[in-house]
Amino acid sequence: MTDDDARTLVLDTDADDLEELSEYLDVLSSSTRLKILKTIERSPKDIRQISAAIETSYENTKKHLDRLMKIGVVRKEAGLSRPTAKGVRPVWKYSLVPGGLEAITRTLGLFANLRLTLTDEVLAERLASVRKTFSGEFGRPSPAVILLGGPEDGKVFPLDHDRISIGRVDPAAGAPPDQAIVLSEEYAAVTRVSRPHARITRHHSTGGWFIEDCGSTGGTFVNGRRLDKGRQHELHDGDLIEIAKGASGATLVFIAPGVVVPDET
Repeated sequence: MTDDDARTLVLDTDADDLEELSEYLDVLSSSTRLKILKTIERSPKDIRQISAAIETSYENTKKHLDRLMKIGVVRKEAGLSRPTAKGVRPVWKYSLVPGGLEAITRTLGLFANLRLTLTDEVLAERLASVRKTFSGEFGRPSPAVILLGGPEDGKVFPLDHDRISIGRVDPAAGAPPDQAIVLSEEYAAVTRVSRPHARITRHHSTGGWFIEDCGSTGGTFVNGRRLDKGRQHELHDGDLIEIAKGASGATLVFIAPGVVVPDET
């Protein structure tokens, strides 16, 4: 087993999931569609405005917009055209769905980091290529962890602070600090956040992220390996973090497409 294999979870994915992933990548692999997303990123626009900005026909623009709406990243609402000598008229205006770009980042990150048991290497290569292109076009997002399973499945916790405690909600302790990943009561094996189960820390000297177990009973595991209490372990893009084991524990995936590995030369 290589170091890369040890850092990556194998996802059991069925044929229907892979077919949908292929269709999703088809939508995002078009440079024209990425230009459309950039064009409407800050303000809604009608088809004529969009087609002028991306320098293609009205009909072609509409086809691309339909594909983007199908994957749920673009929406249309009634609006008014720009004033002309004939006045204004009602038009359909297209805009990004709130959180749409973040949702794409999340989707690509999950499929990329949870290594697919693919016999189709072409699909895996396309996934890596689309993720790289999308990150380049829309900027590299902040590192985050995504919760897998349980009542909060799919919840994203951005790592916006240098020290982030991880634990279960603690009503007796009042409101938790902003710099905390707080899980619901259903994750009963996780220590309460007032006495953190684990902690994630960023080291400014290298830009790397580390996790440590804070003396929990259930333990903290990275890619199946239990961490020594109080000893920091470096995290890599795609690492699987288990906060205690079993159904009442919590499983997180660490996503950090924006972390640059220092050049050793």
